[in-house]
Amino acid sequence: MAFTESTMLDLGTKAPDFSLPDTVSGRTVSLHDLKTDKGLVVMFLCNHCPYVLHVNAEIVRLSKDYLAKGIGFVGINSNDVEKYPEDSPEKMKEVANSLGYPFPYLYDETQEVARAYDAACTPDFYVFDKNRVLVYRGRLDDSRPKNDNQLSGRDLRAALDAVLAGEPVSAVQYPSGGCNIKWK
Repeated sequence: MAFTESTMLDLGTKAPDFSLPDTVSGRTVSLHDLKTDKGLVVMFLCNHCPYVLHVNAEIVRLSKDYLAKGIGFVGINSNDVEKYPEDSPEKMKEVANSLGYPFPYLYDETQEVARAYDAACTPDFYVFDKNRVLVYRGRLDDSRPKNDNQLSGRDLRAALDAVLAGEPVSAVQYPSGGCNIKWK
């Protein structure tokens, strides 16, 4: 497990479009299908990464808190499932159901979506405003599997609170960190 930081896609970038299968519902979900009255969080996740496992409970709490306020959420897994079968669509469905993900969990088989977002690691978080313009990219908070920092989602929550208030998101943003995306 090599620690990899996110690449910090340029702020102001328009959300790259996608159309991917949702492993839970079985339907195809595109960027335009997501109801995002006030903003959208795109998360690159996977099933086996210890960094994702560490933050999963907070991702569920945070997404439930902000879905009720008009922020949309989507999880995307872009890992190579031939080399990492624990990230297969079947396993994704199991994980999403067992954790109670309240958002679609999409499978990016070609890895084109991860490349379009310049995603580098899991977890990797992107916040787009109501116009689908990138206003935040980076970490959930400073908690990691082997440190004593409390898991709170404070960095991502602060960005979402600013979006909801119609205020600029702080320019002080720290990269997310975790396992590298498992490229083909």
